[in-house]
Amino acid sequence: MIGRTNSRYVRVAVIAPVHGLFDYRLDDDTSAMPGCRVRVPFGRRRLIAIVVECPATIDFADERLRTVEAVLDAQPLLAAADIDFLRWVAGYYHHPVGEVIATALPLRLRKHDDASLPGESGWRLTEAGAARAPGPPGRAPRQADVLRWLHARAGHQATGSELRAALPGCAPTVRALQRHGWVVAVELPPRQDAQVHADFPQLNAEQAAALAALQSQSGFAVTLLDGVTGSGKTEVYLRAAAAVVARGRSVLLLVPEISLTPQLHARCRERLGDTVRVLHSGMSDGEREQVWHRMRLGLSRVLLGTRSAVFAPLPDLGLIVVDEEHDPSYKQTEGFRYSARDMAVVRGQRADCAVLLGTATPSLESLRHALDGRYRHLHLRRRAGGARRPRVALVDVRDQPLQCGVGDTLLARVGDVLGRGEQVMLFLNRRGFAPVLSCFSCGWLSDCPRCDARQTLHRASHLLWCHHCGAQRRVPKVCPECGAAELHPLGQGTEQLEGFLATRFADVPLIRVDRDATARRGSLERQLERLHASDAALLVGTQMLAKGHHFPRVTLVGVLDADGGLFSADFRAAERMAQLLVQVAGRAGRGERPGTVLIQTRYPDHPLLHTLARDGYDAFARQALAERAAASMPPYSHQALLRADATRLEDALAFVEAAATVAHAQRVAGVDLWGPVPAPMTRRAGRHRVHLLLQAGQREPLHRQLRALVKDLGALPQARRVRWSVDVDPIDLY
Repeated sequence: MIGRTNSRYVRVAVIAPVHGLFDYRLDDDTSAMPGCRVRVPFGRRRLIAIVVECPATIDFADERLRTVEAVLDAQPLLAAADIDFLRWVAGYYHHPVGEVIATALPLRLRKHDDASLPGESGWRLTEAGAARAPGPPGRAPRQADVLRWLHARAGHQATGSELRAALPGCAPTVRALQRHGWVVAVELPPRQDAQVHADFPQLNAEQAAALAALQSQSGFAVTLLDGVTGSGKTEVYLRAAAAVVARGRSVLLLVPEISLTPQLHARCRERLGDTVRVLHSGMSDGEREQVWHRMRLGLSRVLLGTRSAVFAPLPDLGLIVVDEEHDPSYKQTEGFRYSARDMAVVRGQRADCAVLLGTATPSLESLRHALDGRYRHLHLRRRAGGARRPRVALVDVRDQPLQCGVGDTLLARVGDVLGRGEQVMLFLNRRGFAPVLSCFSCGWLSDCPRCDARQTLHRASHLLWCHHCGAQRRVPKVCPECGAAELHPLGQGTEQLEGFLATRFADVPLIRVDRDATARRGSLERQLERLHASDAALLVGTQMLAKGHHFPRVTLVGVLDADGGLFSADFRAAERMAQLLVQVAGRAGRGERPGTVLIQTRYPDHPLLHTLARDGYDAFARQALAERAAASMPPYSHQALLRADATRLEDALAFVEAAATVAHAQRVAGVDLWGPVPAPMTRRAGRHRVHLLLQAGQREPLHRQLRALVKDLGALPQARRVRWSVDVDPIDLY
């Protein structure tokens, strides 16, 4: 706990896009501690800020300081270690510290004065109810049961969940007792979650060796758990987490996407009990705030969350697990652009706790650290339960007619597998009906009016939809250019594929999993329940299916279009494509029956596909690392990207040109500047985007250059006409 201070001054981080900290004066009858929120005047506005320091003296005269309007928290919401970590993060990413700290707070605490502290609604006997409880049941035995049950509880009270568990269906009875004045609704203080000491399944030799290696070292250490799909990495996570919780410490378990939380949450609760809590953007603001408070107060000990959970306050942190550590979803690509995986490593170092990075396809950054000895490298090379790794084959479709993207070879195999009562998964990483709508008379294409991109045809909703900016419009009945009715879809998406397969295999359950089909809350779980309840079934989807899911009856996986990443200008495209293909392939043959993966391609002789199919991901990754090293590209160099966008391309170019001039004048040895150049997708959401890339062989000179540059960018005259941001360690240049 941060000690109370008698200082008359506070130094705060304002929740606003402004760099630096600001000093304020406290009234004589108020006090505040670091970690508390305050409301302060800021310009003409009244903003919430977080106290980060309470200096004894300041460099300004009292009359020049403005006064804090209100101290909003009696006790700190953030501990000193949390504030220090968040300030370090702000410095590393060169982002306003107030916005960084705001990322660690639930939305309500950023906007509202009151903090909704955790508690649970319950019921308590009144004096009249306590007097009546020992009496005979009379003509209302259900009421008597509730009264006697509450009377036997400490304080004659219990939470609503406890009462419902003991006496199912008692809600009408309790309302009747409330009308009689025999019970009252109360808010009960929060309680420590109970831990469950469940029996764990026996580990195989590789899992046991990995767990022993993890537990053999105390304090900070990063371990890369490199396990093939289906090798039982999650079981190792759970065993390690159970040992940490048993010692009274906290565990942070990160997953890249919300869709992965339900099944992992169920497994965690089965092994670790109610102390497992979930935190992600799909929850209501109230739910998120309640979980956040429980974690910071130590009432719950295991937090399962997506990207932003890396900043949640967790006392006595003993283990951080990053599942699917390679996944690009761990990088925030708008606003405050941080990497949750990288910050998990930093947080583990500052908390002196173990960090476990799990994946079947390590990122090249993590793999380089492991090969250089900075990370411990543990392997799980065999599938758990005796399942065999699938056979991978390339299918040449250059001379094959395709029906909705499916060739005859793959189609025949689908029929064979379904006929044996097994399940098939077809992967197509394009949602919607077709990527573009075209006029065959004049050549019109469904271009997005706000982006340098096409609008995707969604036939079910009769919409043309840009997947980059979200712009939508109704599908026209005739060509907007020439008025002809010759409008036709080009290419395939999952919606079109679903329609074709539903006709071709009408007697088999067909399940589609993509963002459109699973948009409603709980829809993904219902779809997967259908799959698990079926024998023969067809599963169609996008990359939502590629990671974390266990489909024991799937014996055939078909990849419909593997060529998209083979010729990209992005130097990371090959790595991402290899990871995606391996993850998709890993859904096959996870049960008792062996699996097969068929990858359709028009480039069957491409070395990347051959290496993956013949030698696996490890061979590809080592080859890719050698190529990156030869080209001095990340992870053998470090980058930062200055982005600027404006409604006019000229304004964005003028700002970045001025920024480049400043950067050249401040030039730090060892830092190369590339640009200004328009972004590969120059126009997005109606704004034109321009980039300046900074690259260095070492981090220190790059950050020295950035500190000098960011300090001067806001003062440039051209800055008033643009939005700009700095992206440290960018994962794409688009």
